[in-house]
Amino acid sequence: MHLARAVSKYMRISPQKARLAAGLVRGKSVDEATTQLKFCRLKGGRMLLKTLDSAVANAEQKYARREDLVVVEVKVDVGPTIKRAKPKNRGGRHPILKRMSHFTVIVANLEGVR
Repeated sequence: MHLARAVSKYMRISPQKARLAAGLVRGKSVDEATTQLKFCRLKGGRMLLKTLDSAVANAEQKYARREDLVVVEVKVDVGPTIKRAKPKNRGGRHPILKRMSHFTVIVANLEGVR
């Protein structure tokens, strides 16, 4: 089993929202996953599609055809948080946390295994 991976870092979406899109494609073939992400209306889906395409390109360059690839693992990790503040009443402040995510997509050639 050959593995190929792609990592996208510092994506401006909260990990909680991005994991919704990641759950759609785990364990599916690359063609199914691409179709699923292309037509889902989530921002995380559009971002994850770029990372998936990069992983597929890495796999095609190394060893495999697109039709034989399967999405083995999709991870959405927590990145750094940009901290801002919004003024509130009586001189107070309310924190605004702008979260980031790191995406990792691993695809594998499971043609010989199945």
